[in-house]
Amino acid sequence: ANLTTQVRAIAEVATAVTQGDLTRSIQVEARGEVAELKDNINTMITNLRLTTDRNTEQDWLKTNLARFTAMLQGQRDLVTVGKMLLSELVPLVNAHQGLIYRLGSEERPHHKLLASYANAPTDGYPPRLELGLGFLGQCAVEKRRILVANVPADAVPIGSALFQVLPRSFVVFPVVFEGEMKAVIALASLHDFAPGHLALLEQLTAGMGIVLNNIEATMQ
Repeated sequence: ANLTTQVRAIAEVATAVTQGDLTRSIQVEARGEVAELKDNINTMITNLRLTTDRNTEQDWLKTNLARFTAMLQGQRDLVTVGKMLLSELVPLVNAHQGLIYRLGSEERPHHKLLASYANAPTDGYPPRLELGLGFLGQCAVEKRRILVANVPADAVPIGSALFQVLPRSFVVFPVVFEGEMKAVIALASLHDFAPGHLALLEQLTAGMGIVLNNIEATMQ
């Protein structure tokens, strides 16, 4: 009777796996060779679930990178590109606020606010930002990503006509073309950023330098 119960439990989970359900595991009590078989099948299910999750994440990453590439191709206006990018990117990575600062061309380097998403209506991010000031300015100087979790209480809130709330996480990415800073992209979220979302932002900002440089060359 015990053996029959064990085999039925193993068969039930195995059947569920063949139908695509990778959330199950064999929970029946077993000893000896049957226990070893149970453990091996549970390990197999775990490994299969991890592989499936990685493949799904890679498909999501490639699909969205291709979508943004197609969306930005042929654009000739920097403000349009900034607004278009943030309107699509912010909700995609589960963020709630977005900013793009473009490096100014005057003698004293600074950043100009190119586009924003859900910026606070009062006491929001300024239209001009000096190079090296704050996380945005520091990202431009060091040309590397800055990720901040547990945002302090004096941070700029995420704005809305109905309410304002402080973000939980904040990330800034540099946009570089051939070693030259072009812009910084900052996103704030009420949640922690997932590794897949950060991977998308990393690859997307790497390609954004080419887009901004092409538009600037066309404008000149």
